[in-house]
Amino acid sequence: MRTRVVRDAPSNLGLRPPAPGTVPGCHKLAGALRERRIVQRLGASEGGVVVPPRYDRGDWKEGDGVFNADAIAGYTRTLADRIEGHVRAGEFPVVLGGDCSIQLGATLALRRIGRYGLAAIDGSADFRHLGNGGGIGAAGGEELAISTGRGQADLADIEGLGPYLRDEDIRLFGMRDHDEDRAEMAALKISNATVGEIRERGPDAVARAVVRSLEAPVLDGFWVHLDADVLDPSVMPAVDSPDDGGLFPDELASLLRPLVGSPRCVGLNVTIYDPDLDPDGTAGTLLTDLVVGAFAEPEGGTESR
Repeated sequence: MRTRVVRDAPSNLGLRPPAPGTVPGCHKLAGALRERRIVQRLGASEGGVVVPPRYDRGDWKEGDGVFNADAIAGYTRTLADRIEGHVRAGEFPVVLGGDCSIQLGATLALRRIGRYGLAAIDGSADFRHLGNGGGIGAAGGEELAISTGRGQADLADIEGLGPYLRDEDIRLFGMRDHDEDRAEMAALKISNATVGEIRERGPDAVARAVVRSLEAPVLDGFWVHLDADVLDPSVMPAVDSPDDGGLFPDELASLLRPLVGSPRCVGLNVTIYDPDLDPDGTAGTLLTDLVVGAFAEPEGGTESR
C-alpha cells in the first residue's frame, strides 16, 4: 500500500467574496476535516500546510482578468512543488483545500512529470473562459479551462508547460442535467456524465468504465478532484453555489471508491466545503466520512493503493 500523505492547501484566492468586506470560508475546510481526525482515520502521514497568500482583490474590477492572479500563480508553483515531490516518491497525496483553483497545483505538478488524466467529480465543469462568452474573474470557476490552456497565460502557461491537461484525458462526473456547458464539452469531446446519466448507468459502473479508460498505457496515471458541490444541497448546503439535483452520499461513495482504488490514481484533492455555512457540522462530518470511506479496504480483498 502506498503511503498516504495529507497536505493542506487552504487557499480561497479563486472565489468571489460571499459579501462585501468578507472572505470565502472554504479556507477552513482542511481544519474542519482534521478536527474530524481525517489524518488518523486514513492512516496517513502528516504533510503539513502550504500557506496561501493573503486574500486581497485590491482595486480589481470586472474586465481586469482573473483576480488574485499573481498570488494564485505563485501559490500554484509552490503547491505543485509539494505534490510533485509526493508523487515522485510514490506517495499518495490527499490535498485538503481550499477552493477549486488548488487543482492547478496538481495539474502543473503532474505535467512536470509526464502525461496524466483528471477525473473531476464536480457539480459544474468549471470551464468558464473568454471563448464561451462568460466574463472571467474567479479562478475557482475556471480552473479546468485554465488547465487545458483556455486562460490567461500567467495561469495557463506557468513554466511554459501549458496546457497541463489534454481535453481527451479529462473525465467529468456530476454536472447537473441542465448544465449549459454540456454542449461545449461534447464539441470538445471531453467525456462527462451528468447526475441523471450516472443514476441511469449506476455510479459504480460509470466509475469503473472511466478507470479502465484512464488506465490506458498512453497515460502515466490520473488525479481525482472532488468538489463538495457535487452533492445535493439537501445533504451538502455548505458550498458557495448550491445547486439542486446533485448526487446523494451513497452515489458519491460508489463513484469515489473505484477511482481512488486504482493503482494508477496518484492523488486526490477535496474542495469548496465551507464550515462557515455548516453551523452544526453535519456536512463536514459527511464529507470526512465519504473521503475516509473511499479508501476503506473492500471486504474479502486487499486494497492496492
